[in-house]
Amino acid sequence: MSESTEGNVIEELSITRTPQSKAKQRRPFPGWLYALLFVVFDFAAVAILQWGVTMDSTRIELSSPLVGLGDMIAKMFTHANFVLILNMLLVGIVYLIVLMACNRFWVATPVVLALALIISVIEHFKVGIRYEAILPSDLSFLGSNTGNLMSFMPAGWQWAVLGAVAVFAVFVALFVVLDRIDGRHGRMIRTANPAMNAIVRLLLILCPGMLFGLYAMQVGTVGSWANAVSSALGDTPSMWDSVYDAQRNGPVVAFVRQLNPKVMDEPEDYSEETMQEVAARYRQAADAINETRSEYLDESTVVFVLSESFSDPSRVPGLELNQDAMPNVREIKENTTSGLMLSSGYGGGTANLEYMGLSGMSMANFDSSLTSPYQQLVPSQHWTPTVNQMWGAAENSIGFHPYEPSMYSRATNYEKFGFSHFYTLEGEDIIAHQDTIDDSPYVSDEATYRSALEEIESTDANQFIQIITMQNHMPYNDWYRDNDFTVESTDPSQPLGEDETESIETYAKGVSISDEATKDFLDELDQLDKPVTVVFYGDHLPGIYSTASEDDDNSLALHLTDYFIWSNQASAGSGAKNDDSDYTSPNFFIAQAAEHMNAKVSPFLAFLTQMHEHVSAMEPPVVNNIQGWDRIPEGQSIYLDADGDPMAESDMDEQTRQLLEDYLLIQYDVTAGSNYLRDTGFMDAPTR
Repeated sequence: MSESTEGNVIEELSITRTPQSKAKQRRPFPGWLYALLFVVFDFAAVAILQWGVTMDSTRIELSSPLVGLGDMIAKMFTHANFVLILNMLLVGIVYLIVLMACNRFWVATPVVLALALIISVIEHFKVGIRYEAILPSDLSFLGSNTGNLMSFMPAGWQWAVLGAVAVFAVFVALFVVLDRIDGRHGRMIRTANPAMNAIVRLLLILCPGMLFGLYAMQVGTVGSWANAVSSALGDTPSMWDSVYDAQRNGPVVAFVRQLNPKVMDEPEDYSEETMQEVAARYRQAADAINETRSEYLDESTVVFVLSESFSDPSRVPGLELNQDAMPNVREIKENTTSGLMLSSGYGGGTANLEYMGLSGMSMANFDSSLTSPYQQLVPSQHWTPTVNQMWGAAENSIGFHPYEPSMYSRATNYEKFGFSHFYTLEGEDIIAHQDTIDDSPYVSDEATYRSALEEIESTDANQFIQIITMQNHMPYNDWYRDNDFTVESTDPSQPLGEDETESIETYAKGVSISDEATKDFLDELDQLDKPVTVVFYGDHLPGIYSTASEDDDNSLALHLTDYFIWSNQASAGSGAKNDDSDYTSPNFFIAQAAEHMNAKVSPFLAFLTQMHEHVSAMEPPVVNNIQGWDRIPEGQSIYLDADGDPMAESDMDEQTRQLLEDYLLIQYDVTAGSNYLRDTGFMDAPTR
């Protein structure tokens, strides 16, 4: 070979090897750097998801102040609350699974961040439009309802989408650069043995996936390891407000917690054959009851009034007021079916009492993990029989609630219950009257009654009307300008504190205003020439009695509110008074109303009638502190007899035990079972 030829060959080899030489100069990122970047991008994904639920909540008086990423970081140091870490662990598991699936760090990371951006933008839209976080029930939109997603797009949605795309583009550009710098191009598992690579990656997909699945299956069950871990890291369920819950605990934790709540244990003898026997037993009971009754439920208008926190403050142990806060309701109670209602809540839990009144089901039968049926149960139920459905077409069921329709997911639940309209402060159905009193931020009871009365007067049709008031909702901050109520302790050694005194006096004035408004409402109904029956009840006591609540012996007293069932002069039930009315719980209201109205009953109402004759009231174990969402202590549910005395299950007769067992069967079938009763007519009240 000539010297010139040899030189040319060397030059060509030099040229062709230059890119490879440069590639070899790119050092692979060390393992510790990948670990650090994994944590950084995991945090970024959680931050993106948190943005989706972080918004100005000043329009929601009950929500706590804005809770964003900064708050989650701060409370790690101020309150040893590590819910941010819990969210990062859950997102990190998903991140690891994606990473092992593709085995490329610079591919998996943008995929995870893209998912976070998509979810966050959708969440942002839903919060903005409906003030509701993404719930497990929303997964139905991934099926046949996908087209309906466009209906949730707010005005100017394009800008949010473009912003998300721009953020993602920046991320992609960053990852392209890092991929070029990284000599291993993000390859995670790389050994000389391809089979070993596959086994390791498979294990790193299956093991974290199984852990995530087990956590999701059990975190909603009180007492489980997953629930204990969440609680230890700072998860504090706030399920009355899904947005605040997601802000406070992180959207991932708030969502996963609701994936698989434990509803009820399956009764041992549950089967289609057993349920057919139950249906036949109470069909026969209904026939016997109906022989003595001449009226029909759907031939009257029935109004359920859940009066927020309404109760008699003079009945609280250790208190003395200077005057009666509810003289009108007291007089009404003396002349109609009335008594005391055992409440499962104290200072909260409104929707649970509401659910029991509408469904006839009892919280005492549910597992303690089911803290809020409106969020954890109803959205996934295939069959939701409620009392309003006995009035036929949806146009005959109307709801009124002068507040946010998203609280407790009421708007979607009421639609599922078969209400044609649910009038609130926002949305398509705006409540007509929104007057407040003095400095109170809440719509008055008088205004709420006026909105409902106009609806009742506008038609000759018989309806089911649901009213949930807001006037007496906490807090109680000296709202009323001419408040002449005073309160003091009956025990000089235990004087009331300044804050407690102000709250009780403000609350007492609110009760007196509701007392007048309720009397006026009934007087207006009494002038109508169509039959109307009202079921009125307070949902729970306000959580302001800090002195009385310190004494565990006051538990029962702090869980008894006032109720009555009243009919106007055009009704067959006018002036009626049930013999077994002294004590009750809301699951019995519709059966009591039918008895008060002398109306025929369905097999289910026949069962409730018999159940109420043997157990006057029933609720889960009660506590003296404000209603929480790890809701009840261990122990027997509370059962009261006709005199209001607690009943022990061990002392119950055989018939009472049979009724309680049947209640478990019925409630399980409706809420968690196979709905064997659905096509038996069990819930159908007779019509003319």
